Amino acid sequence: MTPAAPLDAADELAGFAAAFSKPPGVYLDGNSLGLLCHAAEASLREAVEAWRTLAIRGWTEGAEPWFGMARAAAVRLAPLLGCEPADVMVGNSTTVNLHQILATFRGPERPFVVIDGTHFPTDRYAVESNLRLTGGTPDEHLIVVPPEPDRLLDEERLVLEVAEHPCLAVLPSVVYTTGQLLDMKLVTGAVGGTLVAWDCSHSAGVVPHRFRDDGIDLAFGCGYKYLNGGPGAAAWLYVHPRLRDRLPGLAGWFGSAPARQFEMAAAFHPAADAGRFGIGTPHVFSLAPLLGALRVLGDAGIDRIRAKSVAQTRFLLDYGRERLGRFGVGVVTPDDPARRGGHVTFTHPDAAKLSRALRARGVVPDFRPPDMLRFAPAPLYTSFAECQAAVDTLETILSDNAHHELADADDLVT
Repeated sequence: MTPAAPLDAADELAGFAAAFSKPPGVYLDGNSLGLLCHAAEASLREAVEAWRTLAIRGWTEGAEPWFGMARAAAVRLAPLLGCEPADVMVGNSTTVNLHQILATFRGPERPFVVIDGTHFPTDRYAVESNLRLTGGTPDEHLIVVPPEPDRLLDEERLVLEVAEHPCLAVLPSVVYTTGQLLDMKLVTGAVGGTLVAWDCSHSAGVVPHRFRDDGIDLAFGCGYKYLNGGPGAAAWLYVHPRLRDRLPGLAGWFGSAPARQFEMAAAFHPAADAGRFGIGTPHVFSLAPLLGALRVLGDAGIDRIRAKSVAQTRFLLDYGRERLGRFGVGVVTPDDPARRGGHVTFTHPDAAKLSRALRARGVVPDFRPPDMLRFAPAPLYTSFAECQAAVDTLETILSDNAHHELADADDLVT
């Protein structure tokens, strides 16, 4: 019996794999793009059919009228975030929603922005853009907290930096490189009075959140990773009720109170809920698949998803060290499950070539510079046997030095 076999035999979520269209081989890139589930495809087809048969009436008629689609998505997303539907706006892109947070909640009372040195580049670009637009400069007003020598973030250091400055902090729930899961409740509570905006792109859908209970100020994230909403899926934005009386820094027609939207008034009448932070017309064909995918996640239950994710990343850590350590493969993902997100990051000087060699053999991980190889099992469609097969394939490549046969590539996302 293989090491993975008893784990798969006991897997309560094994049946959900049949709800997804899986490409051949082993797919371990769900933290970059989740796979298509049949419910998402059906929801998209339904929206297209409404366009074909109803045309403009699709906004108010049909099985899922487009006008209310964003709020319908918020209803399904809220349980995964541990909040109420009124706390969530579904729409725009992740970066646009961060710009909305910066434009709304950063001002003279919070002239500085604190980010971590591992942050996903687009978030830093947005922060620096906001500073320039508002008369600040990144050199003067951006505070970057570097990771420790082991590449992990020191939460105490983050708290000290945030507490020492009148700022808005933009931090990751899960560090996209190492897979480190930060204690959002601890950090938010420790900096009392300073707002923290959490980028939850790498946690929503695989890590349970308790935004209301944990007193989270602000959060945002995408819909195409563990939420399986498809490429370009609508993103989301969470605002705690105590902050919701703020007028949006970036106002638009779809931030209006729904009952007054078609008055076409010159004055802006914002929605009472987090919908006020919406801007333009919802992208219906980016929302529809997310609606279907969220139904599947709801059926599975976020706590069961997290339990399997912890078990799968534990398996990858243990089996990976056992089989790959002799080849100089390291691990930068925390062992403690309370500090571990949904993916495991192995390190090797030839990680870029190893990623390409794996893909050539039907295993799809991803590479992040300079030496990181990320394995991201998605609990709803990845088996333990597939996790084992990925490690076994990597072991074979290293044993045969097969990756050395590959030419250098300009494409870093391999």
